[in-house]
Amino acid sequence: MKKVLSFDIDQTLNVAKTPIPDEIAELLTKCLNHFEICPISGQKFDQFLIQIVDRMKDATPEQLTHLHLFVAQGTQYYRYNLKKKDWEQVYNYPLTEAQVKKITETIEKAAKELGYWEEDKLKPGDEIIENRLSQVTFSALGQKAGTEEKYAWDPDHEKRKKIVARCKELSPEFEYEIGGTTSINAITPGMNKVFGMTHLLEELNIKKEDILYFGDMTMPGGNDYPVVQMGIDTITVRSHEDTAFALRGILGVL
Repeated sequence: MKKVLSFDIDQTLNVAKTPIPDEIAELLTKCLNHFEICPISGQKFDQFLIQIVDRMKDATPEQLTHLHLFVAQGTQYYRYNLKKKDWEQVYNYPLTEAQVKKITETIEKAAKELGYWEEDKLKPGDEIIENRLSQVTFSALGQKAGTEEKYAWDPDHEKRKKIVARCKELSPEFEYEIGGTTSINAITPGMNKVFGMTHLLEELNIKKEDILYFGDMTMPGGNDYPVVQMGIDTITVRSHEDTAFALRGILGVL
């Protein structure tokens, strides 16, 4: 029996950049009675709240103590404080200002050289490159673009593969991972989901064999692939419907 269910977010628990649907919220809440639940993604803390926590309206404060938020690939960790009835940051490993500046310049240069800088398509107040403290994220159409527009931009990942390849030529001291529908996450070496999952093992005092991980980007170069390389049992899904099907099966045998 696994002790922990860990999840990527976009395309695993939801339609990219949208709140999790009712069924996923209900299933995750039920899973809190049996497992530690650990979403891990490149997104910011407030997106975890909007997309996951706020949707789990039926979860009690006691249940929320079994929900662990591994933000920015697990380089930031938040857990629920039952006494304060609020989320608290356990740790954070931010990039330096110089690193953020270098990564930002590198990604912008690569995208512009390749003709993939879509600034004219941004919605008001949006941005293509975002500082998420412990990582820098390129979102080709910004965070506010429509779902269909995002899916259509790079469905085969070929555009982002080219950007990543050029970034590696320009600034090889950083790592670049493809994630979501239009995103590239830039990090310092080792600060990917291996870092997050390693800390998860330490924080919860568990072994790799205790975890079952769900993700959609489990192929080489995808941001879930480091979890596969760690030897953690992984279920590759294509959508939140696949995840819901698996969770119904897990809950059905408990």
